[in-house]
Amino acid sequence: MLELAILGFLRDQPLHGYDLRKRVAALMGHVRPVADGTLYPAIKRMAAAGWVTRKDEPGAAAAPRRVLYLTEEGHAELERRLGEPAEPDISDENRWFTLLAFLRHLGDPRAQAAVLRRRLTFLEEPTSFFYEGDRPMAAEEFADPFRQGLLAIAHATSQAELAWLRATIADLDGR
Repeated sequence: MLELAILGFLRDQPLHGYDLRKRVAALMGHVRPVADGTLYPAIKRMAAAGWVTRKDEPGAAAAPRRVLYLTEEGHAELERRLGEPAEPDISDENRWFTLLAFLRHLGDPRAQAAVLRRRLTFLEEPTSFFYEGDRPMAAEEFADPFRQGLLAIAHATSQAELAWLRATIADLDGR
């Protein structure tokens, strides 16, 4: 997820490491905080893989700034990850949101629609946070108002996402 966010933000524009960290933290920091001890080793791995390059550029004050650029290999890796997301990238909400933030970079509307269809299929499966045996339980089955609230909010969020997915897939199919 971190690497996808780095690739996506650098696809948008070259960034200094500090600016990149701020953007990554804004996207997913409330769920998974991004520390320098996480970000910079990831950048180092990605540079070793040939996906990112660093160039020193004049700084605003005095010291040169090291700016990160996405290479052609990095563009290809981003497209691969967007076009062929792993199952957790479809099923985990936080990973899905990171993928969705950069899906526009997958230029082919058919490929974009295919990714959205995978999420749609996942969301259309009956599910709950609570089960009785193998049967998902509905909000109205609980006397506990907090579990009712949890399930009601989750249901409303899912319904909104399903409506958006169906409309967006139809739009992409029409292009």
